[in-house]
Amino acid sequence: MFALVDCNNFYVSCERAFQNRLKGVPVVVLSNNDGCIISRSQEAKDLGIKMGEPYFKVKPLLAQHGVRVFSSNYVLYGDMSRRVMHYLSSVVPDVEIYSIDEAFLDLRGMERYHGCLTTYAADIRQEVYRRTHIPTCVGIGPTKTLAKLANRITKKKPALGGIFCLDTEAKRQWALEQVAVEDVWGIGRQYAQKLHDAGIRTAAALAQCSESWVRKYLGGVVGARLVRELQGIPCHAFQPSDGGTTVRQSIACTRTFGKPLSTFADLLGAVGAFASRAAEKLRQQGSAVNTMTVFISKNKYSNEPPPYTFSTVISLPVATNDTSDLLRYARIALKRIWQPHTTYIKAGVILDGLEGAGQQQLNLFSTTNKGEARTRLLQDLDQLNQRFGTGTVRFATAAIPRGKQSVSWLGNADFKSGAYTTSWEELWAL
Repeated sequence: MFALVDCNNFYVSCERAFQNRLKGVPVVVLSNNDGCIISRSQEAKDLGIKMGEPYFKVKPLLAQHGVRVFSSNYVLYGDMSRRVMHYLSSVVPDVEIYSIDEAFLDLRGMERYHGCLTTYAADIRQEVYRRTHIPTCVGIGPTKTLAKLANRITKKKPALGGIFCLDTEAKRQWALEQVAVEDVWGIGRQYAQKLHDAGIRTAAALAQCSESWVRKYLGGVVGARLVRELQGIPCHAFQPSDGGTTVRQSIACTRTFGKPLSTFADLLGAVGAFASRAAEKLRQQGSAVNTMTVFISKNKYSNEPPPYTFSTVISLPVATNDTSDLLRYARIALKRIWQPHTTYIKAGVILDGLEGAGQQQLNLFSTTNKGEARTRLLQDLDQLNQRFGTGTVRFATAAIPRGKQSVSWLGNADFKSGAYTTSWEELWAL
């Protein structure tokens, strides 16, 4: 059996965990640059506020109902997620972190030690809340797809108490009939339309389709696996995360600017900051990278003709996680695509081709192997920033003054809460 633990309204729950006055009142969290609504409390959902709604459009409605608005605070959310995941990894043999607020648990054989899985899941759910004040729902099923489906049902039906275990055939069949086919994990918009056209409207109807039909109309072997998972036959492999952390296959750091930028120096500051942040993530998971993509984007709603996004890819001669190396290549990449007298609103750095740090293939003619002294220097840099706060020590290219916003490319965050779990200065303001 597998379980899916999903944190309810995660970003809002993180804000509520430190501010009791938010409980019982409508709350929403905005995306980067205070653009769109990306998390809603149940009270906000009941007001008809939709996910992804632009903030400027619903601002009057939010003010009318006294909805509390917060800018996204990913430092806080990331640390709260780490706490939840580390607890989960301490109570089950394996955890697969699916996203910042979702994790699959491997419960195979756990009945032998804990008896009823529903009772065991209730204990886990209660302990997560006691430790973090984050409410969760738990779906349990013989496959990952059914666990996801059970979790969806328990969110929609509060009478289930936040836990639903598909441990019998009758429960599986009942659950399949409750879920629309477009809400099945792995069914996208186009396939949902195709299934509706074929008269298949529920997960139960999809589970009864023949494998030959599914292979022909639902993506071949991928669709066949999905249907088998709905039938209770595990097909998706469990991919445990090491120590309650997840190892990324690629790393992206992108932002929409607070103000449009046009000069090369301003764009280099933004791209340099993104490359520095990506390098920190690389070192954190013990990886090095051999491919870097840098892009910059214009405003597609302006009067300028397309294309609106310009990108370039650089293959590094030797995989590295050294910030100075990545900054140098980011500068080279930006020189290729930046154009004078042009205004940009967004930029990003994407790292692909990740390898294990210390195991990368060296170049016979390369001089970039800087030895143990350089490795210790970067470790010391990361430790200083972890101990005294992000950005305490940084490369000059990626200069970001601490405190209030003073860099033009930084996005708007007018309603941001404190980083209560990672900053002593902001903890005192709680």
